[in-house]
Amino acid sequence: MSKHKNIAIIAGGNSSEEGISLKSAAQITQWLSKTSYNVYTILVKGISWTLKHPEFGDFEISKDDFGVTINSDKITFDCALIAIHGTPGENGLLQGYFEMLNIPYTTGGVMNTSVTFNKYFCKELVKDTGVDLAKGILIRKGQVVDPEILTVQLGLPVFVKPNESGSSYGVSKVKTAEDITRAVTTALKEDKTVLIEEFIAGRELTCGLVKTSEKEYIFPVTEILSKNEFFDYNAKYLNESSEITPADISPELSERIQHLSSEIYDRLDCRGIVRIDYIYSHDKLYFLEINTVPGMSEASIVPQQVSAFGKDMAEIFSLVIEDSILQKAK
Repeated sequence: MSKHKNIAIIAGGNSSEEGISLKSAAQITQWLSKTSYNVYTILVKGISWTLKHPEFGDFEISKDDFGVTINSDKITFDCALIAIHGTPGENGLLQGYFEMLNIPYTTGGVMNTSVTFNKYFCKELVKDTGVDLAKGILIRKGQVVDPEILTVQLGLPVFVKPNESGSSYGVSKVKTAEDITRAVTTALKEDKTVLIEEFIAGRELTCGLVKTSEKEYIFPVTEILSKNEFFDYNAKYLNESSEITPADISPELSERIQHLSSEIYDRLDCRGIVRIDYIYSHDKLYFLEINTVPGMSEASIVPQQVSAFGKDMAEIFSLVIEDSILQKAK
C-alpha cells in the first residue's frame, strides 16, 4: 500500500462488558498489520470519547467528524473497527453515527446490530431457517411475574437473562419457582426487558464466520464444555471451561451447523466477523444467540476457530477492513 490507513479501534462502552472490550481491543491491536495500518484505540464511555495515544496521552474525539487533533495535526479515520460488546457498539447506536458520517465500519448495519442484540426479536427472525428455538417469555420492567404460571409454561429449570446483554452478565439458571423473582431482579440490573427460556439439555456448539464481497470463510465448529452450571462469565473468561475446536461431532452435523450459520448470517444481513451459538439436543439444533461483535481476547473462541481453519487473525481483520472501505466507496 502506498500509505498507511488510519484505523480506529472503538473500545469500552457503557455496559458490564467494558472490560472484555478493552481486552479485545488490545489483542486486535497486536494482530493488525503495522505495515498497512496506523492503529489507534478510542475509548468510548458515555459522551466521553478519548483517543488513547501511547506516546502523547489522551485526546478528545470530535463527534462532528470523528476526527482528532494531535499536536496540531488533524487525524481522520479510514475505518472504524468496532470492538465494543454491548451498548453502543453492538446494538446499532454507533453504526447509525458512522452511517451519518459515511465512515466505513466493520460490523453489520443499524438494522442488523439492533435486531440481533435483542434476543427476543432475533429469535422471531430466524424461525423459518429450520433452526429450533427454546420456548421463551419476555418480561418488561414493572411487569408482575407469576413464578407458578411460568413454571407451568416453561418447566424447570429455566434460564433468566437480560434481553439485551452479553457475556452472560445478569444470567441465572433457576431450578425452583421461588428463585425466579430474584433472578428477574438480577437480570433487570442489566436491561429493561428480561427473557425467560426453557432449559434445553444438550451440547453447546458455536460457529464463527465472515463474509465479504470477495470471500466467505465458515470456520470449524467449537464445542464448549463448561465446568459450571452453564457457559457463564467465569466459564467464558476465567478458564472455567474448555473449548474443543474442531468439535468432536460427525461431519454431517458440522456441515449442518455451518450451512445453517451461513443462512442465518444472510437472513439477518450480517457483515464482518460473527459467531452463532447453538444447543444440540436429540438431533435438534436450538439457536441460542448471535454475536455480531464476538470477543477477541486471548480466551475467545473465534481466534481458535480461525487458527483451526488455517488462517490468522491479521488476515481476517485485513479482509474485513478493506471490504468495509470498498463497500463505502461504491
